[in-house]
Amino acid sequence: MSIKRLPRNVWVLAVCQSLSMACAPLMILVGGLLGTQLAPSPKWATLPITAIILGTALSTIPAAILMNRIGRKRGSYVGFGFALLGTFVLMQAALVASFGLFLLGALLLGVNIAFAQQFRFAALESLKDENAFGAALSVLMLGGIFSALVGPEIGLLGKDLLDSPHGYAGSFLLLLGLILAAMVVFSLFKDPEIVDTDREEPSRPLRVIIGNPFFIVALIASAVSYGVMSLVMTATPISMHELCGIDLANTKQVIQGHITSMFVPSLIGGLLMKRFGVGWMLLAGAVLYAGMMVIGLGGQELFHFWWSLILLGIGWNFLFVGGTALLPRAYRSSERFKVQALNDFVVFGIQAIASLGAGWFLFEFGWTVLIWICLPAVLVAAIAALWLIRKRV
Repeated sequence: MSIKRLPRNVWVLAVCQSLSMACAPLMILVGGLLGTQLAPSPKWATLPITAIILGTALSTIPAAILMNRIGRKRGSYVGFGFALLGTFVLMQAALVASFGLFLLGALLLGVNIAFAQQFRFAALESLKDENAFGAALSVLMLGGIFSALVGPEIGLLGKDLLDSPHGYAGSFLLLLGLILAAMVVFSLFKDPEIVDTDREEPSRPLRVIIGNPFFIVALIASAVSYGVMSLVMTATPISMHELCGIDLANTKQVIQGHITSMFVPSLIGGLLMKRFGVGWMLLAGAVLYAGMMVIGLGGQELFHFWWSLILLGIGWNFLFVGGTALLPRAYRSSERFKVQALNDFVVFGIQAIASLGAGWFLFEFGWTVLIWICLPAVLVAAIAALWLIRKRV
């Protein structure tokens, strides 16, 4: 199926994701910088970003259960409600310079992201042809380019929009407007019609499903993509601006370039997956992560940060999109919600651990050690990809 023939649901979800997910790149830039000012110790500067990821990890299973009971559309509006509440709390935290409120707002924003992460599964469920999975995921991921550019931009644009001790309260006011716009667009979404196969294919226990090799490889790909990316990306703004003295404008551009590189490959991702298969796509992602390590270990100048973060973004795209496309091979339609919930719980749980460890590792051991600890995960992803290639998938 060509991109032009994709159903309306896919396009609606892509627009909504691009608007609502601008919160992530905004918090990558603002969360660490404002966190440095509000936290009792610089080592806890990345804790707000960790709070977002923790909120996501803890909410993946409840979000999936809720959507299973009340449908994708109504469940997503619950997620939007958490986004509005979280953004308002973050704005108040900036206004009164409260680190505790900042963590609470970040946690609530993470709950919304757990609901938004279900958009990719809703897009796949809106398709009748499995061969269109790559094209649909490409369109959905392309919305991230908007998020990558707009998130950090409104972070700086709103820095002094409202009077606050350390700035950035206005950044969250602008984010509030984006979330409201996403809610309006989402009104065009219709719950996908899923054929109930429970009678012919009863739901299996999770212990059986997680033994499926396709589930294992899909989980490894997504977990490594987010774990390594979160560890390096979370530490980058602090390492650049606070430790290396690189100005805020260049720091913002590196983050924008990184997040853009996470989504631009989606222009050709569907074609690459169809032409070469998921296995080769995952292997390419692992190789790109290895390239990121080589450049990251080469130094801490602007050049090194810029290109290591570009490779990190492209590698994330190949691994995460490949893992997402592979996951439906491991479950039946009657099992989709619990398998998707388990997958996201593990993936974002690992991301939360990586994000929390980023600040601590950076201040305790430095940038070089932080890069080296990515090596085992990259090797595991490469081995999983090679197994998939042998299976001609």
